[in-house]
Amino acid sequence: MFISTAYAQAAAGAPGGGGMETLMSLAPLVLIFVVFYFLLIRPQQKKLKEHRSMLEALRRGDRVVTGGGIVGSIVKVGTDDEVTVEIAEGVRVRVLRSTITSVLARTEPAKGDDK
Repeated sequence: MFISTAYAQAAAGAPGGGGMETLMSLAPLVLIFVVFYFLLIRPQQKKLKEHRSMLEALRRGDRVVTGGGIVGSIVKVGTDDEVTVEIAEGVRVRVLRSTITSVLARTEPAKGDDK
């Protein structure tokens, strides 16, 4: 009997001031999302963009490291998603561009003949 009276009293007071309380209860959730964006999502997008530009700038002669830890020099850059990497003298391997994790040494671009 006492419980039903208590529920009735709590329900009667709720609709009057729920607007500001609801907004204040969502504020920590929004703050957490903003912190996650600036600490996790944004740096990851920046890193992905740098990696993509590094892959687009690959040239013949660049010394690279693949995702499997293989170190070699680029012999041929294909038009599709593959590059040919020479890992030892006479040993050439075709790898996907996306598996190249870093460039150890870059070669100078070939200069055109200025005649």
